[in-house]
Amino acid sequence: MTARVLIIAGSDSGGGAGIQADIKTVTMLGGHAMTAIAAITAQNTLGVQGVHPVPTDMVLMQIDSIASDIGVDAVKIGMIGSAETAAAVAERLARPDLAGAPVVFDPVMVSTSGSVLADAATIRAFEALLARAAVATPNLGELAALGGEEAILAHGCALLVKGGHGEGDTVTDRLLEPDAGEVARWEAPRIDTPHTHGTGCTLASAIACGLAQGMPIEPAVARARDFVRLALLDAPGLGEGHGPMGQQAVRNDGLFTGPALNQITLPATDYAASVAFYKQMGLTQIVDSPGAEGIGGYARFEAANGVTLSIHVGDGTAGGATAYLESGALDAWVAYLARRGVRFDQMPKDEEWGWREARLTDPAGNRLCLYQAGEYRRYPPWRI
Repeated sequence: MTARVLIIAGSDSGGGAGIQADIKTVTMLGGHAMTAIAAITAQNTLGVQGVHPVPTDMVLMQIDSIASDIGVDAVKIGMIGSAETAAAVAERLARPDLAGAPVVFDPVMVSTSGSVLADAATIRAFEALLARAAVATPNLGELAALGGEEAILAHGCALLVKGGHGEGDTVTDRLLEPDAGEVARWEAPRIDTPHTHGTGCTLASAIACGLAQGMPIEPAVARARDFVRLALLDAPGLGEGHGPMGQQAVRNDGLFTGPALNQITLPATDYAASVAFYKQMGLTQIVDSPGAEGIGGYARFEAANGVTLSIHVGDGTAGGATAYLESGALDAWVAYLARRGVRFDQMPKDEEWGWREARLTDPAGNRLCLYQAGEYRRYPPWRI
């Protein structure tokens, strides 16, 4: 079942942070994002020009509408709008229909550009949200404003201390739990970019999506950190100030916490012939190591979705494996290859399990299946 993530936060008209960053993040990680907008802001990469809190009753009405129909697997709270809304949301999340949903609380106080997004009364009201949270994700400034590590842990929630606002070339993030102290630590080189608008929103939403999908907190944080770093590297460079991140460009095949099929190596007999064959199939060669005087040899190719396939001369007996290459337009692909002399053992055919397949053999005798899965791409009928 698709993970349902309720996001209670402010809207960023520039699309870099807030609700907009949250929706992009949850969507890219495979969840379903739902929103209760607590504030409307006029902002861009240079700063916040205006803030309009949404009335508390309307925030609660949005939450009730979602909970009564779609249901909620996890909640992410960002910019909350007012002290009254913070207290009311904390009380609403304690009711039976939402009490089981883990809450990720990102205590937003100041935007990346330096604009104040929570007044003193709202910050004092954060205590009720901390008491309901599964994990809080303050940056170093927010952590200090909330009284430090012990003060937050006293509320019974886990604490992710984010190091992005610290000094130095290394960013250190620490996960702490009540009565256990530090349970995990991550260190990574700082990414030198001005396009960091929405990092906190993105991280918290990614954690919430992981919890909604049934992940424990530690692997959910680990995946969320990876997502944020990839989004920073893929930032599109928009605006004249702190630009948005590139959540939409993050490839999910780099974010699995468990084993994920990434590479197949097929034995080969003739290096040059096999390299020419797989280039003709449309794969991009990324490693070329032909060996000495025709002896041995290793080549690696990358498919359009990032998965790689290798051929290795002298490694194993050729002809005992089958590799599957997917196409969204199988018949056109096969026709294109056939016109260029590629011989097929089976032309495109609808199989009883729902895929449409064509079959052929590479120069070493390994079998290839070219297929179009259609609606069964992710969930074939025989899936357990």
